[in-house]
Amino acid sequence: MQSKSYYFFIMLCGALTLMVSSRATAASEKSEPFLPSPVVTVSTVPSNGDVNPYGVAFVPVGFPTGGALAPGDILVSNFNNNQNLQGTGTTIVRIRNGAASLFFQGQSPLGLSTALKVLKAGYVLVGNFPSVDGTCNTAQDGSILVINSNGVLLGPIVNNQMIVGPWDAALHDSGSSAQLFIANALNGTISRLHLTASSNGVTVQSAITIASGYKFQCDPAAFVDAPTGLTYDAATDTLYVASTLDNAVFAVPEAGKTTSDQGRGTLLYEDQQHLHGALAMCWAPNGHLLVSNSDVINSDPNQPSEIVEFTTSGKFVKELSVDSNLGGAFGIGQQQHGSTAQFAAVDDNRDTISIWTLNSN
Repeated sequence: MQSKSYYFFIMLCGALTLMVSSRATAASEKSEPFLPSPVVTVSTVPSNGDVNPYGVAFVPVGFPTGGALAPGDILVSNFNNNQNLQGTGTTIVRIRNGAASLFFQGQSPLGLSTALKVLKAGYVLVGNFPSVDGTCNTAQDGSILVINSNGVLLGPIVNNQMIVGPWDAALHDSGSSAQLFIANALNGTISRLHLTASSNGVTVQSAITIASGYKFQCDPAAFVDAPTGLTYDAATDTLYVASTLDNAVFAVPEAGKTTSDQGRGTLLYEDQQHLHGALAMCWAPNGHLLVSNSDVINSDPNQPSEIVEFTTSGKFVKELSVDSNLGGAFGIGQQQHGSTAQFAAVDDNRDTISIWTLNSN
């Protein structure tokens, strides 16, 4: 039987340029396969002309009904405005049944980053990382915006020690409470916020720095190079951190319960052949990790805009390209419900999101 990762990537190759390494997955990795279905590609540009789609988030099963969102909807946050100035985008687009519509629009400048998450309790959280002139030189600390299910801004979560350029995030959601892990681009740290949610909104109960020491810098092309993709494994209480400028993925132990700074954690995956500025990250349906690459670090014109699959033990599996030019890969997301899984990836060169539905045997 072929491994599930084989079918996961073969499914994608009908619409993407698949670049398969000679290295194969371990023979011991066996699971039920996924079967291909047509890819849907949708423009993420709203009526105000915002571009550079960054964050990708699925509305989870159990999300309250009656608002503008429903389980299975996909949200995409825009980082740039219609003049392509970074850190000035103000919109979140909703994708439903292959069609895009505006879910949220705030007041400029906001710069809605990859730190886009949806709480089961009925709220959307998104990183606000604004710039006055579209460059990192004028970047501000920003905040986490709390938005209700009808796209109404309830207010920001501000903490200039724990929220310092929120570039990406991971969520451990228990319903009435949640842990939000934030990658801070302006100081190279990871924060953990303990949140409670009720009909009155979202409240921060505590906040702590749990990891630090990741490289960070301003970048005229990419705005910042800093810790970005975060993925949490509740079973092992491990937070995986993709650090762009380090061009590596780290594992932070006891991420959900530590009361102290764990430094960078343990180096998990460092691969100069396949990593080109490790960026956003999510789980694959088979339990592997997927990481997009910015191409601003260790760039290779023969491997543009790639998403790399690797195991939690740090072994390369496969890679694929979402654009024939450099710099298109950014936010990615995956959600599984029963026998169906969906994978979504933005292309910020073309201002689109591509969505694949995978059905298991």
